[in-house]
Amino acid sequence: MTDPVKHTDGGEAQPAKKRVFVALLPLIIFSALAGIFTWQLLSGKNMQEIPSALIGRDAPQTDLPPLEGLRLADGSQTPGLKGADLKGQVTLVNIWASWCVPCRDEHPLIVKLGQDPRIKVVGLNYKDAPENALEFLNSLGNSYDAVGTDRSGRAGIDWGVYGVPETFIVNREGKIVYKFVGPLSTESLIKQFMPEVEKALAQ
Repeated sequence: MTDPVKHTDGGEAQPAKKRVFVALLPLIIFSALAGIFTWQLLSGKNMQEIPSALIGRDAPQTDLPPLEGLRLADGSQTPGLKGADLKGQVTLVNIWASWCVPCRDEHPLIVKLGQDPRIKVVGLNYKDAPENALEFLNSLGNSYDAVGTDRSGRAGIDWGVYGVPETFIVNREGKIVYKFVGPLSTESLIKQFMPEVEKALAQ
């Protein structure tokens, strides 16, 4: 007597295929991201000019407390950062932290920008210890017109911050018109950032 023919419906093969797919998923995602990065690199786009959903919109209504002990030139307490104050003058909003090495490298340029009477420069101190932030500015110089402390990082989320440093240009109407990601250098300040500042001033 012959054995009856056993029929299969592929039920055993399906879990195996699923396991293979799950195992390969990280590689697929990595390959896709690598492809996007390569395309952007070869396209000639500046990776520091990451598009922001906030461009053309009103600056977030930030209301951050001041960095206690930080003084203006006249000896008064440097005010905190309020969204309502980002109108009437072209303003640069610099996101920084004392623990950020690139922030230390770019800071002399931020100080220089703060000496330009045509613009207002304010700082958003991101996820930092106040005593460290104060020491940073006292040792490296402070030309911020206002500094708000964002210890929780919540305001950074509102501003769509990828990391520090980042610098936004806000026009006289209080709208964000430009975002620069990463530390400013002398070259990027001259070739990229200041032309955008001049555009905002000319509006």
